[in-house]
Amino acid sequence: MEIVFSEDGRDFVRRDWSNLVTADPAGTFFHTPQFLKLYWEEFVQGQEQLLLAFAEEDGAQVGAVAFERSGERLRFLGGTEVTDYMGPVALPEAAGGFAKELLAALERRDDWSEADLRGLPEDRQWLQRLAEAAAAQGFHVEVADDTNGIAPFLPLPGSYDEYLNALPAKLRHEIRRKARKLEAEAGAYRICLAHGDTLVEYLDRFVELHKRSDGPKGVFLQSGMEIFFRRLGEEFLPRGIFNLTFIEVGAEKVAGTVGFRFEGIYYLYNSAFDRSWRRLSPGMVLVAEDIRIAIEGGCRGFDMLKGEYDYKYRFGAYPRSIKRLAISR
Repeated sequence: MEIVFSEDGRDFVRRDWSNLVTADPAGTFFHTPQFLKLYWEEFVQGQEQLLLAFAEEDGAQVGAVAFERSGERLRFLGGTEVTDYMGPVALPEAAGGFAKELLAALERRDDWSEADLRGLPEDRQWLQRLAEAAAAQGFHVEVADDTNGIAPFLPLPGSYDEYLNALPAKLRHEIRRKARKLEAEAGAYRICLAHGDTLVEYLDRFVELHKRSDGPKGVFLQSGMEIFFRRLGEEFLPRGIFNLTFIEVGAEKVAGTVGFRFEGIYYLYNSAFDRSWRRLSPGMVLVAEDIRIAIEGGCRGFDMLKGEYDYKYRFGAYPRSIKRLAISR
């Protein structure tokens, strides 16, 4: 196995590793070269040094990972504010060799002294493989919780009725009660999904709701972040990955969510709702509808992503731990 490094952003396309993302059980939407390229273009290019690493065996690409380097610090490409899962991807049979050869190749480079590697799920292979490979090279290794290091996850059955029936009675009753209350007090509601001809309009409303939010959420979608979200929609809506969903009462969109459907998993990425409707919990009703959409779309899992908020457990999710691997010479 040979490790090939590149600092050329054109290799997101020229050495497209999408097949490795789908082959690797740890691969997610956030590992795709298309997502990472967009992140690099909006947040990194011209500021940090890009470092891509590829594993090759007999001329075939069997592993890939994207880093960014700031001074002598190495990080996985993908900021913690917008990228929930990070790290390598590889063909399953090549994963062990890739971890060992990658750390050996990094040991031979003199352009970094410490690595802060975040976004590694504890229940996937890469945390342990990278930690063991780093220790074998004589590095100092520490494992700690990542920022917002819990990502609740909900396995999905074959139908929405099965999902509801499998919930504890209290949770099932609460989901149904909120939907009935919204309809009884505000009138009939409908679920709207953005399409190509409504994407701009829907994103405008989503940004508006976001900026009305209290606290840090209200300032999250500043100009650079707003552009990033709009580019996500433009890039991934045509591919059937980007989902912008609203709950509409009358002619008013009162709550919206952004999610990604990728390889059988629905990732609930962001949300916003009109605070004047807080009493009727339209955001909670909408998440239940997103779960319905995911199930009807054939998804086998609903990932709530990082952030241990109480509302995520009201839908039956269980906690998954996300770790940070710190490596130093």
